[in-house]
Amino acid sequence: MEEFRSFLDYLQIQKRYSPRTLQNYSTAMEHFCNYALPQSGDISQSSDISQSDTIPQGGAIPQQGGAIPQQSGAIPQGDTIPPQELLEALTAKTFRGFIAERLEAGEKPRTVNLYLSALSSFCKYLLRKGLLKENPIDSIKRPKEEHRLPDFYSKDALKEYLESPVAEGYAPMRNRTLILLIYSTGIRRAEAAGLMVRDLDLSRGIIAVTGKGDKKRNIPIIPLLSQYLFVYLQIRKSSFQECKYDNLFLTDRGNPLYLSFVNNVVKRELGGLKEFSGKKSPHILRHSFATHLLNNGADLNSIKEALGHSSLAATQVYTHNSFEKLKSVYKEAHPLAKSGAPPKGENS
Repeated sequence: MEEFRSFLDYLQIQKRYSPRTLQNYSTAMEHFCNYALPQSGDISQSSDISQSDTIPQGGAIPQQGGAIPQQSGAIPQGDTIPPQELLEALTAKTFRGFIAERLEAGEKPRTVNLYLSALSSFCKYLLRKGLLKENPIDSIKRPKEEHRLPDFYSKDALKEYLESPVAEGYAPMRNRTLILLIYSTGIRRAEAAGLMVRDLDLSRGIIAVTGKGDKKRNIPIIPLLSQYLFVYLQIRKSSFQECKYDNLFLTDRGNPLYLSFVNNVVKRELGGLKEFSGKKSPHILRHSFATHLLNNGADLNSIKEALGHSSLAATQVYTHNSFEKLKSVYKEAHPLAKSGAPPKGENS
């Protein structure tokens, strides 16, 4: 599978994909080879892959710069699939069978589509190298996904939380500042965890964020967040006087944050409040940022830049939330919206 390993090298070095993203691409190839080339043996038998390392059932593939994983789902160095056998397996018919097999195995359509996206990228790579004449996945009808509107928190609930008193100590101030930061800037969980003190420019009211593919963007800081960050930095300094890390946010023991820690902060802070029903996660804070901006008149391109989306299509999902709000307002405010009387004809 030398071609696939060179593809992973390309993704890591030139596209700067994260270890988790490369892991997900490897998982997609692993499933495909186990289906299309069963005579080569079960690839997963020789790789240390766990369920938690596969593409998440309900989430998009994350991308951050990093090194290629050497275990947990990477294509093992000992496999002996001949390149020609792999190339011959890359057909529309085989991919249709692969889709059916994955769906029958209980995979959700979204997960199968993530597999197909990864495999399609590999086929495009082979096309550029002249090893394929066409991308077979282009002619395939992909599984239909259930489109759900992004969840978001109400402005009143967030306002009430952010105006409530903050307990003394480093952890309470860190937690409040972290949640305010995500909600007021819309940055991703990984972006928040990866922020450095040097990324802040409080004098100019700007925060420098490194997003997917190592792309950098500057996001304005609202005055309330500037005030919180100023106080937080003072408490951080006094709490960890000999800290060797430049990370903006630290754990209770003074170490850099990890992703599940950010999740736990949001769950702890919002979980006990009756105003926040349903799931509590950093991503819903990000959805809330985008939805509230759009509902208050921000243009879609500005929201796209703040979120770090590569295309406007990814941002347009928030217009559906805005339209649902418009429908609700219309039903409540328009004088004819509640009228259930049918039109009367001349003979009625």
